[in-house]
Amino acid sequence: MTYEALLNEADSHQLTVKEKPLKQHDGLIIGNKIAIRKSIGTAIEKSCVLAEELGHHYTSSGNILDQSDTMNLNQEYRARLYCYNLKVGLMGIVQTYEHGCRNRCQNR
Repeated sequence: MTYEALLNEADSHQLTVKEKPLKQHDGLIIGNKIAIRKSIGTAIEKSCVLAEELGHHYTSSGNILDQSDTMNLNQEYRARLYCYNLKVGLMGIVQTYEHGCRNRCQNR
């Protein structure tokens, strides 16, 4: 999904997305507000960050910034899995296979 499509997805679920001058993180979600680091260079990178923050919205609860806690790591994993499915999905995997890709490092 493109950054624009993800912004529409967020809007349809009453989530506010703003680009902010974040210093420590590329993205944060608090309640129904998502902040994306303003200085991220491309819309592709922003779409990855926004997809993960949407994953946090749908799969996480509470403050999970302390990644030394295994429960927080588990929530981070679920949010990233949601992100991967949103960005690539099963059809993306099938299409890459149909184009001859057999592992993550193969280039043709």
